[in-house]
Amino acid sequence: MDNALDELRRLAAHAENRRTETGIPRVAMVQGEIPEHALTAVYKPMINLILQGSKSMTVGEKTLEYDPATYFVMSVDLPAVGAVHPASTGEPYLAVSLTLDLGIIAALLCDTTDAATGRGESSTQTEAFNVAAVTPELMDAWVRMLRLMERPSEIPALAPAYEREILYRVLQGPHGCMLRQLATPDSALARISSAIQRIRRDYSKPLRIAVLAEQVAMSESAFHRHFKSVTALSPLQYQKQLRLQARQILATQAKSVTAAALDVGYESPTQFTREYARAFGLPPSQDAARMVASRRGQRG
Repeated sequence: MDNALDELRRLAAHAENRRTETGIPRVAMVQGEIPEHALTAVYKPMINLILQGSKSMTVGEKTLEYDPATYFVMSVDLPAVGAVHPASTGEPYLAVSLTLDLGIIAALLCDTTDAATGRGESSTQTEAFNVAAVTPELMDAWVRMLRLMERPSEIPALAPAYEREILYRVLQGPHGCMLRQLATPDSALARISSAIQRIRRDYSKPLRIAVLAEQVAMSESAFHRHFKSVTALSPLQYQKQLRLQARQILATQAKSVTAAALDVGYESPTQFTREYARAFGLPPSQDAARMVASRRGQRG
């Protein structure tokens, strides 16, 4: 497995300190120090494999650490805080990721007989993010996928097969239940994922829990319980995180703090400023200036 990891590091060596596209659909890579504001975001469903260094991901009160011996699975959109670290020997952080496509997962489950059964997991499991030990089979599938960067003409023919293999290996792992439940419309995870999309779409509007619960065919108590199990946040906490992490409005649209607060659904700019500073360590105006300076530094 060490040889496979060395080859993956070579293949991804030209990644930048931001999301770097590979030319392969849904596959990206990143390397080096990443600005703090870029790691505090709403993360899309993905599989993330660390090649060098380590990373921590915090969602709500739950923090997970992972390194080249593990991979990270996130099956729904989650507001999270990330932190990356170089290797103990000084090499920069390096990772690759695959954004999940629900249609591909569902098709894979229909086409295989054993991918529907996981190893040692509960059918009632509703968590949506976790870390697992990487296997030689999963590592080999990633090697074949990244080799396509050197043979781009083969991407249309071979990338779909390698993507299915990566997903298959994850489905067979300890957290494959996340992907299976996500692709099963009546599962609790799929229903909460649907509610999450509604909250994301209307995050600036008042949150009506009873309506959301009814839309996903759950009682309010069951909705709260499953939502917290999936996201490590209550629905209101999730919405607040979305509102606060819409901080890019400040840096990219040059709006006042009051205008930005109203845009994301706060009635009180003072409350917005207070909660923003608690979440990000600086008041909105100072944080926006920091983000602008960071972008200029990256361009320079």
